[in-house]
Amino acid sequence: MFGFGFLHKKDKESKAFYGFFRNILGFRPRNTALYKLAFLHKSRSKEIHHGIKLNNERLEYLGDAVLSAIVADFLFKKYPYQGEGFLTEMRSKIVSRNNLNRLAQKIGLSSLIRYNRDSQGVYKSIDGDAFEALVGAIYLEKGYKFTRHIVIDRLINVYMDIDNLAHSDWNFKSKLIDWGQKERKKVSFEVIQVINSGSRKQYETRVLVDGVPHESAIDYSIKAAEQLAAEKTYKKMFSSTNNNVFDSINEKNN
Repeated sequence: MFGFGFLHKKDKESKAFYGFFRNILGFRPRNTALYKLAFLHKSRSKEIHHGIKLNNERLEYLGDAVLSAIVADFLFKKYPYQGEGFLTEMRSKIVSRNNLNRLAQKIGLSSLIRYNRDSQGVYKSIDGDAFEALVGAIYLEKGYKFTRHIVIDRLINVYMDIDNLAHSDWNFKSKLIDWGQKERKKVSFEVIQVINSGSRKQYETRVLVDGVPHESAIDYSIKAAEQLAAEKTYKKMFSSTNNNVFDSINEKNN
């Protein structure tokens, strides 16, 4: 359809593609071009007309919204007596970039992504992005009800321990701020740069403790980037083998 030159089914890559859908998702895709577009990273974009490039970013945008709705509905029904705060945090845990990256790797999605391998280390969210694009593709071909079945029954219930996730430490931003209040340290966050990444912007944020810069992180929302930066900072601060953060703060105050 788009002139991508996809492989014949008998080829190794095609076998892996159809095997993924059969064994992991449990259905055979009809619009194969749509799903292969979901696995096409921007580094391998295909130009089709006057600078217009095809990649998985539009499907990623759609899948992000669909996935958020599915997870919100799932949690609302799974935890009928929990409040809005708990449900919001649980949804953030499930759809976080790190969690989706791990899920994509578990189900073998990572091996299907086509990208410029010379720049592999640059694309930290490539797996989670492709997962969201896959959700967008399923939604377009099969509709919401079928997509919900795949996401919940074939993926979340099989590959995620939701109850364990509910009890895991995640909100490192709050933990870091609470520590700062107890220790009379000012914990703040700043946006270092805004990265224009195709159809979606990315934000790089950094943690400041008493004005001293610490860890930074990049994500598609400022809140998510702050959460990741806070996690990196918190773990580094309280590592038994690394107390540099305390030294830098004390040096500034002295």
